[in-house]
Amino acid sequence: MNPQLPPKKALFLVNRQSRHGQEHLSEAIDQLKQLGVTLLEELTEDPLKLPEIIRHYQHQVDLVIIGGGDGTLNAAIEGLVDTQLPLGILPLGTANDLARTLEIPVDLLKACEVIAKGRSHKIDLGLVNDKYFFNVASCGLSVQITQSLTKEAKSRWGVLAYLATALKVIWHARPFRAEIRMNGESIQIKTIQIAIGNGRHYGGGMTVFHDAKIDDQKLDFYSLEMRHWWHILSILPALWQGRHADLPGVRTLHGTEFEIYTRKPRSINTDGEITTSTPAKFRLIPQGISVLVPRSR
Repeated sequence: MNPQLPPKKALFLVNRQSRHGQEHLSEAIDQLKQLGVTLLEELTEDPLKLPEIIRHYQHQVDLVIIGGGDGTLNAAIEGLVDTQLPLGILPLGTANDLARTLEIPVDLLKACEVIAKGRSHKIDLGLVNDKYFFNVASCGLSVQITQSLTKEAKSRWGVLAYLATALKVIWHARPFRAEIRMNGESIQIKTIQIAIGNGRHYGGGMTVFHDAKIDDQKLDFYSLEMRHWWHILSILPALWQGRHADLPGVRTLHGTEFEIYTRKPRSINTDGEITTSTPAKFRLIPQGISVLVPRSR
């Protein structure tokens, strides 16, 4: 792909509730202006309004800059898909898994440089029912972690809060039955966790698969089919590194469409937010949006 000159006028959206949103707001604005980016600033405390704001300003700007975490970015996807405006990311959240996947620096000044001097790159999206996701969509254990993870814990402990909460939740994890449909085949499973990844990282730095890419035009599925909760502890290091595919009790699949059915509706987590439930149809949206990434990537 040929590098593109960065657009000069940007809609600048910051979630004040993100971990570093308010703290670094002025610094980010000053840095972007010094780098020659003209900003049209809109602040919101309700990420669900982001698609509406993006649509409203779509003809007045060349790109959208979003400051926040993965949940804030996820909330904006629909507006980005509808307008096809390029996305610039300021990783101001706790996990910043999408930024990690795209090799965007967590350092604020360096992230601003990527927006001003980087290149536009097409990435895939996942879609579950009517909800888009960048990183991963999952049900089971991850939903319990999301429900138990407090803003206070994330603010105090950062990424370590994910691990601490996971260790607490695992004690109470119980398997559930599900049916997976793929390519006309039906698979009956008993599982603690189902995850379908589009990107590379999720859950505060865990890896979907060691070779997963957000532009490889496939979804990566795994299911943890352990009989006892303590078996999960032994595979945590492999899960963190994305090297769990060949371990006992782990089922892996790859494709562009999956369907999941459960006896009763089970909540589904997309990029750290509970947004939908089973029955669920997952599919890949190839090259769904453009994102500004480092030229070296």
